[in-house]
Amino acid sequence: MATPEMQEAPEARPAEGASEALLEVNNIEVIYNHVILVLKGVSLTVPKGGITALLGGNGAGKTTTLKAISNLLHSERGEVTKGSILYRGRRVQDLSPEALVKMGVVQVMEGRHCFEHLTVEENLLTGAYTRRDRAAVQQDLEMVYGYFPRLKERRRSQAGYTSGGEQQMCALGRALMSRPETILLDEPSMGLAPQLVEQIFGIVKRLNEEQGVTFLLAEQNTNVALRFAHRGYILESGRVVMDGPAAELRENPDVKEFYLGVSDEGRKSFRDVRSYRRRKRWLA
Repeated sequence: MATPEMQEAPEARPAEGASEALLEVNNIEVIYNHVILVLKGVSLTVPKGGITALLGGNGAGKTTTLKAISNLLHSERGEVTKGSILYRGRRVQDLSPEALVKMGVVQVMEGRHCFEHLTVEENLLTGAYTRRDRAAVQQDLEMVYGYFPRLKERRRSQAGYTSGGEQQMCALGRALMSRPETILLDEPSMGLAPQLVEQIFGIVKRLNEEQGVTFLLAEQNTNVALRFAHRGYILESGRVVMDGPAAELRENPDVKEFYLGVSDEGRKSFRDVRSYRRRKRWLA
């Protein structure tokens, strides 16, 4: 019998109106501590109503790209030194993270970052701190519990005593409480069992289709991400080396060999691909 991680997800289809560019990142460079160049001319477009995957290995620049968009770089002595970031056609790279949240852009950080001393429900309610429509907050809380029934079971538990999967659900649910238009989701699969990874991505797909939430997600698990995303960008060493519709990237021979571990001859072993850097055409 097929395990959850082996089951093939239905091919992701762009939501209606997904051709409209909601977020545009144009040739940005990011420098840390005034000397360390991390991003080197990264450009990408996130269509409204779609799921866009930002792929690549550890250290490729995925998290830095998300933090550049959400303006969280300054807390780590980083800054965008070139290029522009537009949201709905408006330059946003000089706005505060709070102003971006009010515009509808929320980041779910890598590693969940729940408030460990608060209960699950208190964590969720912190996501609504910018809202003034308090009457609707309880309704949205029940909506979150509808997508994450496990959180409703653990609503009175301290978040620090919940599992990694429950904390990831809590972090995503907290973001939903702000009624976002766009969620920047950083490494949702990190540290989770394969069954939970499928569950989290399945909920992301439902939120995209049912609530119209746009997602830009950074993910190392290329195989899962390309099954649920509509479009993908692959980063290496701080620059985009490949992009296109997710269905095309899944069938691309380079992506299959270097990111999925398979080729036209079948699955590759580590011994076969450990010197792959010498054979990547984009590093020539």
